[in-house]
Amino acid sequence: AEVISVDYEGMIKEARELAKIRDNINIKIPLIEDGLRAVKTLKSDGIKTNVTLCFNSVQALMAAKAGASFISPFVGRLDDVSEEGMDVVEEIRAIYDNYCFDTEIIVASIRNPLHIKIAALAGADIATIPFSVFRQIIKHPLTDIGLARFIEDYKKIPK
Repeated sequence: AEVISVDYEGMIKEARELAKIRDNINIKIPLIEDGLRAVKTLKSDGIKTNVTLCFNSVQALMAAKAGASFISPFVGRLDDVSEEGMDVVEEIRAIYDNYCFDTEIIVASIRNPLHIKIAALAGADIATIPFSVFRQIIKHPLTDIGLARFIEDYKKIPK
């Protein structure tokens, strides 16, 4: 569930209300100064947070230090402005491992199957995958060819 306020007091108020909906609610907080302050407070309240709109590893470091449960680097949006979004994921994983942070990495704004592969190799915990990309990762021309051959061979078996 996402807060819409961009000031500390508003985020805290909205987050506490949203957290009452269900025990498994995670509150999305934007990676801004008041957002990091809110994450620290919400952590002490026992409310899990997903810090969103992360675009570099130092931002992710600050979110983890504030107590974020999750960090969401937006890799596709970085690629859109000619930066290597997946490099940020690799840097975040290295930093989190160096300092034993338990903040989980949610790779967001995935644009293609290569993002998923690199995220998995980098040790990302979660990926938000658009359905169109999901369909791309399960489809492979050799699978189609292999399946067609299997069916042809099966038809050749005397009955």
